[in-house]
Amino acid sequence: MTAFEEPATVHAFRDDALGEHDAVGLAAAIRRGEVGAAEVARDAAERVRAVEARLNAVQVHGEVPAHPTPRMGGAFAGVPTFVKDNTDYLGLPTGHGSAAFTPRAARRHAPFARQFLSSGVTVLGKTRLPEFGFSPTTEYEDAEPVRNPWHTGHSAGGSSGGSAALVAAGAVPIAHANDGGGSIRIPAACCGLVGLKPTRGRVVANAQSRQLPLDLVSDGIVSRSVRDTAAFLAAAETYWRNPKLPPLGLVEGPSGRRLRIGFLLDSPNGVHSDPATRAAVTETVATLERLGHTVEPVAPAIDAGFTDDFLTYWGMLSFLLGVTGRTLGADFDRRRTDGLSRGLRETYLKNWQRTPGVLRRLQRTKEAYAAAFRGLDLVLSPVLARTTPPIGHLSPAVPYPTLIERILTYVAFTPVDNVVGTPSISVPAASATDEGLPIGVIVSGRPGSERKLLEVAFALEADRPFRRIKDL
Repeated sequence: MTAFEEPATVHAFRDDALGEHDAVGLAAAIRRGEVGAAEVARDAAERVRAVEARLNAVQVHGEVPAHPTPRMGGAFAGVPTFVKDNTDYLGLPTGHGSAAFTPRAARRHAPFARQFLSSGVTVLGKTRLPEFGFSPTTEYEDAEPVRNPWHTGHSAGGSSGGSAALVAAGAVPIAHANDGGGSIRIPAACCGLVGLKPTRGRVVANAQSRQLPLDLVSDGIVSRSVRDTAAFLAAAETYWRNPKLPPLGLVEGPSGRRLRIGFLLDSPNGVHSDPATRAAVTETVATLERLGHTVEPVAPAIDAGFTDDFLTYWGMLSFLLGVTGRTLGADFDRRRTDGLSRGLRETYLKNWQRTPGVLRRLQRTKEAYAAAFRGLDLVLSPVLARTTPPIGHLSPAVPYPTLIERILTYVAFTPVDNVVGTPSISVPAASATDEGLPIGVIVSGRPGSERKLLEVAFALEADRPFRRIKDL
């Protein structure tokens, strides 16, 4: 999209081998021989090309395989997809969204990439993310942003913005995403998708996270249907299951059990949600009550200093990347990192002495969070305190003091689940913004409660099917 083009709705749905299938439906069509995996890969690549000039979602195009050999029996055998560009994929460079170094081709697949590939997917390339995944929007100082296919004048969210834009636009049915503070759930909310951040340890961990004092990151996907997310988790468990967590298996629909669900409209750190966001939550409360669940207001007892502590830890991550950046590329220069990364790093250096106390308090957050769940099965809240902003509002070119204030009043709900390690799923609410942009709500649970989350998400989807761009 150029400066002279009007914002628009962009999608790639057409009468080809992908049709209107989600990933489960497309894999079934391939298994039945109705379409071939090579034909599907070619048509997906054509769809990507059709929307990429407007969305800017792709970081690296891989080769479209002439004769894909999907893993027999894989849940997504032959389904085309993309891997987020902070995860190594053999032969493709990993750039982490940064202009501070020249990325080099990966020599091997990352552990999660191997787990993802075990489902049978065909990887067509890598999707864009903001620098090091730090931002809730996929924007840059000196490059075109990733744009929201529902309205290209708005953000696609972050940090898995490229993946979300491609899936929402219908270019591919699913795409890899990961979440260290909301980076699956935020772009899912912005783009009208399903995005589940699994329990810490539900899928294989990446090597970098294991070295940190507090592992915030979980990998997963963004999808257009609940059943695709459920099928992904079942397939991931077939490859590797964490014996410390209850087995999940394949969740195939709503449950008949009635749950006690808490809800909150304003964030634990005191940020008040905007009217459209509050309305989306209250509409979802009414739906859950009509479906037979008991829903009641709740106020999680999160420490008032949680936001400052999370910001300090966030800054520590930026500082560590500045110190260890040469492991990414020999020409790494932290002076070339963007304004958000620099601001986080510089702020941390002023407060680094707080680090031991910050780590202790963040580790203790699980106690307050568990207390909030007493007598409850799940908690419902907004994904974000504000509806999806226009491009530029959260750009890393915005002066850091203004930018960080905007981010903290926008991303006010999702980080708690990353610190505690609990699962959380974003689904589209029934309502939308005045511009037609989706609004997301999240349902969060105790560690290992993905089944309950998926069952509730299935019920919401069945009650009022999620809007699709192709239907506008």
